[in-house]
Amino acid sequence: MNIVVCVKQVPDSTEVKINPETGTLIRAGVPSIINPYDHFALQTALELKAKHDFKVTLVSMGPPQAKSVVQMGMALGADEGVLLSDMAFAGSDTWATSYALAKAIKKIGKVDLIFAGMQAIDGDTAQTGPGVAQQLGMPQITFCERVEVDGRRIIAHKQIDGGHEVVEARPPVLLTMIMHKDYTPRYPSFLSVNASLKKPFHTWNAADIGAEPQYLGLKGSPTQVDKIYPPPQREKAAMFSGSGAEGMARIMQIMKAEHFLED
Repeated sequence: MNIVVCVKQVPDSTEVKINPETGTLIRAGVPSIINPYDHFALQTALELKAKHDFKVTLVSMGPPQAKSVVQMGMALGADEGVLLSDMAFAGSDTWATSYALAKAIKKIGKVDLIFAGMQAIDGDTAQTGPGVAQQLGMPQITFCERVEVDGRRIIAHKQIDGGHEVVEARPPVLLTMIMHKDYTPRYPSFLSVNASLKKPFHTWNAADIGAEPQYLGLKGSPTQVDKIYPPPQREKAAMFSGSGAEGMARIMQIMKAEHFLED
């Protein structure tokens, strides 16, 4: 089987600045990492590769420096890497990003499985993976913790409200991954990084994937961000001692003072 893993470079910082005019993140000068959910998705794909001898191709969209997360994935064991990098992609929302990724996956050719992280930690929308599936007309299974392959059967263990569910599908299918509690991220060694430099790597622009300009970037994004801002800092918590009845009376007093309760 051929597997594609969608990965994203995200800021490794809580001090992210926002462009007040465009409502997008200012990434210049901020250290970046592979999105943690994508890292787990990649490791899941590589475990299947090791067990079944599948081919794994990485796809990312971003500025030229996003090449580093693709190279890291190749050093971990992926066979090939693709970076979509073009000013035409700048400012794309999740719909436009999904469109571009889907066009790239079509260019790659026959794909049986697509893995993506549940969401990116810089946006937390959880829309891009499902958006790619929609663009490709492909079934999807979201919030997966574990994925197994038995012949042509894809068996996904996914999280649902209040429990877990086991879903079976036939390829092609897209899966978005969460991180289970026992997950430990792996990182490449120096020797594997050197070896990965000999693997095929491609940088594609909008024309290379046959993307229509009106569907890319800020102009091609139907979602417009009205405002992004950090939440106000909370005051320190108040601590009370005494009996349960005394504590409840104090809480009721505060709630009435704040007009959460009426006398």
